[in-house]
Amino acid sequence: MFSGIVEEMGAVRSLDTSLAGARLTVLAEAILADLPAGSSVSVSGACLTVVGTTGRDFTVDLSAETLAVTMLGRLKSGDPVNLERAMRLNERIGGHLVAGHVDAIGTVRDRRPEGGSTLLTIEAPADALRYCVAKGSIAVDGVSMTINAVTDRSFSVMVIPHTAKVTTLGLKKPGDAVNLETDLIGRYVERLLQERGQAPSAPAPVIDRDYLKKRGLL
Repeated sequence: MFSGIVEEMGAVRSLDTSLAGARLTVLAEAILADLPAGSSVSVSGACLTVVGTTGRDFTVDLSAETLAVTMLGRLKSGDPVNLERAMRLNERIGGHLVAGHVDAIGTVRDRRPEGGSTLLTIEAPADALRYCVAKGSIAVDGVSMTINAVTDRSFSVMVIPHTAKVTTLGLKKPGDAVNLETDLIGRYVERLLQERGQAPSAPAPVIDRDYLKKRGLL
């Protein structure tokens, strides 16, 4: 479990792919002090298991499922990534409860300054947007953010200068992909209501070219 408070930005050292999945090595510094093999780490919002470390980097394996539902397979050497170790229960939760289980890939559609901050508009699939509410929480590339507004195709978040400086959100531009994890509490509430017959079932996915491509079927 994570809080969505990024500890540092790392950089991709290598991404080696195979038919079975991929192996990702990330250059880091601050988090390596307490990141033994077998521990969990959030890499741009995806919870992964560390399989090895050196004094300068750590390595994780990416399954075929992770490559299908996140944007990690699109990374290349030198790309920045947001890093967070699993949180301790005796510490303050500065963001919100983040499982590191990516729900969908969003696309940045607009970026514009507003005051001293930056307003990002992110297009997202309908099955992710249904859990988005104004003033609610969402993890964008592993960063805990407050939703400003929601439409039938997108949502917007305000990136303050500090967040822009210490996370990859300050580098995102229109057309860039981001990992999205909606508030898991909302999903549990919906599931309980469905069991009681008090909420509609989840909508069937739209089987289009984009859906097939994300799952490696094209």
